[in-house]
Amino acid sequence: MTAGESGSLRRSGTDSGSAVAELRDVEFGYAATPVLEDVSLRIDSGEYAAIVGPNGSGKSTLMKLMLGLLRPDTGEVQLFGEPAHSFDDGSRIGYVAQHASASKEMPITVREVVKMGRFPHVGFRRLSDGDWAIVDEALETVGMSAFADRRVTQLSGGQRQRAFIARALAGEADLLVLDEPTVGVDAESVDAFYELLEALNDDGITVVLIEHDLTAVTDHAERVICLNRKIYFDGETEEFVAGDALARAFGTAASPAGDSG
Repeated sequence: MTAGESGSLRRSGTDSGSAVAELRDVEFGYAATPVLEDVSLRIDSGEYAAIVGPNGSGKSTLMKLMLGLLRPDTGEVQLFGEPAHSFDDGSRIGYVAQHASASKEMPITVREVVKMGRFPHVGFRRLSDGDWAIVDEALETVGMSAFADRRVTQLSGGQRQRAFIARALAGEADLLVLDEPTVGVDAESVDAFYELLEALNDDGITVVLIEHDLTAVTDHAERVICLNRKIYFDGETEEFVAGDALARAFGTAASPAGDSG
C-alpha cells in the first residue's frame, strides 16, 4: 500500500486549516546572543512547509521551539493548541533528524526501529497483531518491506531516513518534522525521498522541513519560510522564487548569528 491509498495510516484526526503549530512574537537567544527576533508564524494541518536560510540563521532553534524542546524568552509557542513546552502526546509528532544518527550504530533491525513508533500507543503491553499490521504497513508505505530484517547499520543514508519516517508512520503521527534529511543521501535517492514526502503530505500528514537544498525546496514544498534571525519571507513557493527574499536573507545586511542551523 502506498501513502496515497486508503488504509490505517491515513490521517483522520486532523482538520484542514486547523493550527498544528503557532508562534506569536517569539524572541530567543543563547546567553547574550540573539537568535530569533519577532518571529510569528502558523503551520496549519495538511501543509508542506520548508524553512530555509543561511547557516546560523536560527532554523534549528525555531524547530526546537516549535516542538517544545526550548522555551522562548518572550512570546508564545503552541503545538496542537497547547503550550508547546507542556505538550505530551508524542505520538502525534514524527521527528527525523539530520543523518538519522539515532540507532545508526545499534545492532537492531529496521522492523525493530519501526515498531518503536507503536510504544506510545501500547505502553507496557506486548504489540498486538493489529500493531504489527500497522508496522508492516508503514514499512510498505516507505518502500522498506524488503529491508525489514536488515540491521540499520547496513542501510544507506536514504534507507535509514525511510526507516525513521516509517517509525513516525507507525506512531500514526499527524506532524512530520525533518531537519535536513537528505544530508549524506546519494543524489539518486533524493528525488525518490521527496516524492515519498509529497505522497505522505497528500495523505494528510503535515510536513515541516529544514533543508539546505533550495532546488529540492522549490521543486517540492508548497510554502517557504525564509529565516535569518527574523522572517524575510513566508508564503507560496512560486512567490519566493520570483522575489528577492533569499538574497536579502543571505546578504550582508542580515548577518548570521546564533545556532548552527
